Amino acid sequence: MPSLNEIRAEFLGYFEKNDHLIIPSAPLVPQNDPTLLFVNAGMVPFKNYFTGAETPPSPRAASSQKSVRAGGKHNDLDNVGYTARHHTFFEMLGNFSFGDYFKAGAIEHAWTLLTKEFKIPAEKLCVTVYHTDDEAAELWKKIAGLPDEKIIRIATNDNFWSMGDTGPCGPCSEIFYDHGAHIPGGPPGSPDEDGDRFVEIWNLVFMQFEQFADGRRIDLPKPQIDTGMGLERIAAVLQGVHDNYDVDLFRTLIAASKQLVGDGTNGPSHRVIADHLRSTSFLIADGVSPSNEGRGYVLRRIMRRAMRHAHLLGAEEPLMHRLAPVLIAEMGEAYPELRRAEPVIVETLRQEEERFRRTLGRGMALLDEATAKMNAGDMLPGETAFKLYDTYGFPLDLTQDAVRNKGISVDLSGFEDAMKRQREQAREAWTGSGQSAQGAEWFAIRERLGATQFLGYDTTEATGKLLALVAGGAEVEGAKAGETVLAVFDRTPFYAESGGQAGDVGEIEWNGGKARVLDTQKQAGDLFVHEIEILQGELAPGAEARLAVDPDLRTTTRANHSATHLLHAALRNVLGPHVSQKGQMVDGERIRFDFSHGGPVTADEIEKIEAEVNAVVRQNLPAVTEEMAPEQAIEAGAMALFGEKYGDSVRVLTLGKSLAGDGNYSVELCGGTHVARTGDIALFKVVSESGVAAGVRRIEALTGEAARRWLIEQAGVAKALADQFKVPVVEVAARVEALEAQRRKLEKELAEAKRQLAMGGGGGAASGPEEIGGVQVIARVMDGVGGKDLRPIAEEFKKQLPDGVIALVGSAEGKAAVTVAVTGAAAAKFSAVDLAKAAVLAMGGQGAGGRPDFAQGGAPDGAKANEGLAAIKGLLGA
Repeated sequence: MPSLNEIRAEFLGYFEKNDHLIIPSAPLVPQNDPTLLFVNAGMVPFKNYFTGAETPPSPRAASSQKSVRAGGKHNDLDNVGYTARHHTFFEMLGNFSFGDYFKAGAIEHAWTLLTKEFKIPAEKLCVTVYHTDDEAAELWKKIAGLPDEKIIRIATNDNFWSMGDTGPCGPCSEIFYDHGAHIPGGPPGSPDEDGDRFVEIWNLVFMQFEQFADGRRIDLPKPQIDTGMGLERIAAVLQGVHDNYDVDLFRTLIAASKQLVGDGTNGPSHRVIADHLRSTSFLIADGVSPSNEGRGYVLRRIMRRAMRHAHLLGAEEPLMHRLAPVLIAEMGEAYPELRRAEPVIVETLRQEEERFRRTLGRGMALLDEATAKMNAGDMLPGETAFKLYDTYGFPLDLTQDAVRNKGISVDLSGFEDAMKRQREQAREAWTGSGQSAQGAEWFAIRERLGATQFLGYDTTEATGKLLALVAGGAEVEGAKAGETVLAVFDRTPFYAESGGQAGDVGEIEWNGGKARVLDTQKQAGDLFVHEIEILQGELAPGAEARLAVDPDLRTTTRANHSATHLLHAALRNVLGPHVSQKGQMVDGERIRFDFSHGGPVTADEIEKIEAEVNAVVRQNLPAVTEEMAPEQAIEAGAMALFGEKYGDSVRVLTLGKSLAGDGNYSVELCGGTHVARTGDIALFKVVSESGVAAGVRRIEALTGEAARRWLIEQAGVAKALADQFKVPVVEVAARVEALEAQRRKLEKELAEAKRQLAMGGGGGAASGPEEIGGVQVIARVMDGVGGKDLRPIAEEFKKQLPDGVIALVGSAEGKAAVTVAVTGAAAAKFSAVDLAKAAVLAMGGQGAGGRPDFAQGGAPDGAKANEGLAAIKGLLGA
């Protein structure tokens, strides 16, 4: 029985023997389609080849493509764990022909692989064709020998594929496997087709038409082939099981899950954990971090669904990070990015699960509060169920289970309405991958004129021939003084923004003219586009020009970029191997470096990081750059950025020698410009450290002269304080600490004085409780008391009034604050939230929050404090 890894290898081996170029899987974050959240099909990385925007490296290709369907249009998340074949992550095996073989070749390859290589009995297979595709039907008869009853014509769009409303399209032919009469269901096209007996294992797309907006459909000059076969589905067939979760990979993952938390009684939970472990691990390895928006939100949602199921199984400790090494052992050979990212995967899963455990507690508190006054037969509002789902990661079934014991149901229509609104808002807010769309015009220019030759590694000045000018999204014949246009030269020393390094600026001169280069960007892969402002003269394609990069900015940019490599290595040495780059921007002014880490970097850690970087700078060793294949570079120990797709050749930058005395200090793949020697960095100084997202920190730093000036400024501040305090500079910190301690002591004494004054009846209020509506009430307006100080005063009053209402309105610095506490039997009649909300609204505020027994709020107008208190009294006496 072949393993999943063996099946993948056999598929790729078959097509490699048949002259197909084997393409490694692209990252899950789309590289050439900003409209997609994730790569969700095997053909996505080849889309530009099918549309003609790019030339394929070979007329035939095959791949095993990582894919995720857990957000946007293609979303299988809610079904995972409860069906036999739904996954958030799957591998799509595919073979592709770009104008080479067509229907006959695709059908022959599919039939040969399935029946001869995989040895699937022909009688277990049947196929579908589009109802008008007589050619495909005849080929199945001729090549596979299938009888008419095994070739099923389908008239729906299920058997006609299109890339969109316009563009390439064509009929499909699907191959189905019959799992046997013991499983309910009928063949495709029959009344029982929704059963599980016949399972689609392979889809062959015959891309032969081009669809136009006016409804016309014409033949493509070169028809193409796009196929897709789910690895998990074919593995189930070849391993003799009906359920994808019974294949070897999932059996291993589920067994590991059961070993850590016990078998449990919830069957789907272990399946959910196994599936979601794959998708989260691969997404993290491809550079996605959990967050509250875009791809990061989808990742967090998948994580939390798995972690909720771990909670249902009774896991007392975070589970997912302990399972990650099992997954990596199973799949790391086929996908080495998993092995490289293992520390990051493990740490991200651990941090997120610990964070969710705290969130889970807050969500259950919200649910308890929402149902505190509800009785059997009541219905929990759909908005509340959706808040639990959206904010706290509670799937609807968890909420239903939690309230079922109380005899409470959930308003499902209200939940669906809230879900619909959220989806509509998400669609409106979604802006794609954040990449700029590489328009067809740039690909057309690239195809016609060729790539730009980049000379900037060796020089900052060169001559080049102007090939094209673009303005307003279209090519123009010329530009004159005062106009800003985009210019493409046959060669350039200007570095185009990429890898976090800003594009170069500088100037261009030609016979009779001059322009300022404002920015340099890269389009269509390797086309360098200069944004230029014409200062004098006129410029037209064909002109020979002198291109000169601003040398000072290039020098400081080089130093800053090289320093980020040293910083990255130092962070991993000091904080741990889980640190990975999450983004950077380096230019001629400063460094901004984002990295994965679970908490703030301490002052001691920053000092160690700075010391390491500056020690390597002082080595003043040459920076070594080598060209090699990506696989060779990574095998040699070079760090690659997670989620990046590299070409056939990469630049490997080596900086410094290890401070431990063994090997090099920093070795990374990088196409940027760098210093000649580490000593060119001169000086490295961290100027700030902060958090930018959950599990992501940011360091800003300076090098060279900018770092020296910053240190001088800081020294000047310290000297000024020393002069003011009349102490030596080394004693400034101690003096400031003493003053801060004194301030805290005075604040505490002031707060105590306010409390004593309030408890003694200050502010003109009566010293004891009054009766309103049959309830004992302590109601006070407290001048000079802010919201922060109201809570402890209310707690003191609660000791005096075990059954009643405490209503306090404070007025300080022009603003109002309200605190309401309800004690004893009064809690059955009044809600602190309702009382506080009435006061806030009366004072011009928006509302209040808290629990039925204790609530707080604020308002912008402290002059209306008495009106707020009157509103509370009005409700009490109603």
